[in-house]
Amino acid sequence: MLPSLTVFDVETTGLDALKGHKIVEIAAVRIEQGNIAEDQTFISLVNPEREIPWETKQIHKISDEDVATAPTIDQVIPAFLEFAAGSILVAHNASFDMSFLQKEKELCWGYIDLPECLCTMRLSQNLFPREMRHNLDVLSERLGLELPTNRHRALPDVLLTAQALLKMLEGASITSLDELRSRAGLMMVPR
Repeated sequence: MLPSLTVFDVETTGLDALKGHKIVEIAAVRIEQGNIAEDQTFISLVNPEREIPWETKQIHKISDEDVATAPTIDQVIPAFLEFAAGSILVAHNASFDMSFLQKEKELCWGYIDLPECLCTMRLSQNLFPREMRHNLDVLSERLGLELPTNRHRALPDVLLTAQALLKMLEGASITSLDELRSRAGLMMVPR
């Protein structure tokens, strides 16, 4: 039996947390007993305290005005971690999302431990080794999932990732955490 999972996604000002890019939105949904608990979601815009580049706004459609009155990351991450408590994190291309959480953790509160995180992209690479591409759009198409019209917003991407995860788990008959860890390339975050 798999434990509780929290599928999450971040939208950011750019692609590299080490170059000062920041989170502008974070969302999550719980998977309980193998089902997406759509009534258990977390979503928050985040004021990055910097301008969002024009190019990035074209992707996720989040403007500086949208985040101007949003809480800052030091307020959002503790609420997110409380939401995810007692579960294992899951993200598509987890190294990207976790790099932002790790950098924010270092800047805001180095003492907070981040939970372990599994990666649906790595799971896809494990289950479909002959396929060249494993981004969320390609994976969703491969699994017969419909793309939301508002892709690249955190909550729709989270729900799509959760659906893809459950389809992959079912297709591969993965029922234990140990097997999921071995196939999804368990990613531990340095503490």
